Amino acid sequence: MFALALMLSGAFSASAVGQERARSSAQRYSAEQEISRVNAEVRRTIAEVKETLESLLELQEQDAERLARQLESRAPLLEKGYISRLELEESELALARARARVEDTRQQISLADMTLAEVVARALLLRLPPLPSGGYSENTELVRYNGGARWSLADAAKIERFFADRFGHFLPVSARGQTTLHERMNFDHRNALDVALHPDSPEGRELMGYLRKAGIPFVAFRDRAAGVSTGAHIHIGRPSLRLASP
Repeated sequence: MFALALMLSGAFSASAVGQERARSSAQRYSAEQEISRVNAEVRRTIAEVKETLESLLELQEQDAERLARQLESRAPLLEKGYISRLELEESELALARARARVEDTRQQISLADMTLAEVVARALLLRLPPLPSGGYSENTELVRYNGGARWSLADAAKIERFFADRFGHFLPVSARGQTTLHERMNFDHRNALDVALHPDSPEGRELMGYLRKAGIPFVAFRDRAAGVSTGAHIHIGRPSLRLASP
């Protein structure tokens, strides 16, 4: 009787394990399907955003070139007394503002590429084993570190100070917390900092080394993800999660 009970217990246990594995597999498949659907949706939206931004950039660059020519032609007029110093300074200011608009649009295009890189990487992250606290891993597409330190955007200042002291220039932050683009993509980026550095660059490597010493989690994206030709950057904080509702 005891042997029969033991056999039945083993059978039930094996059945339970099998059912749990089946549920886990089904959940993983469902999650991968959702990631695939989200990726397709976001790719379309980002393509539309980039198309609009690139058209805007072309117009802004033309305007900046026009103002640069205008400024160049006005300099001799000042020397001859045909225009005032104030008029020349107004031309200089107009050109500076036009160039600032060009740079802002370029940064928005770069941010769109980075956002796409993170979206495409979600399917890969889903298939990778979770990292333990303090765990680190690298592959051809991602560098991951699951730091155990408590992180918030309030800590960004110390990272920026380290970088400025080490390299003599500002940390190239491309997205600080939630941006308009993240809102449009319906992604939670409220507690993350994106840095426009390639993880394999000397500055990128040093920054990641600092983050690991400080226990600050990050995911670094190389530009080798399928379907993404640009977008390499370092995402400081936990991977952004898709919001529950639009």
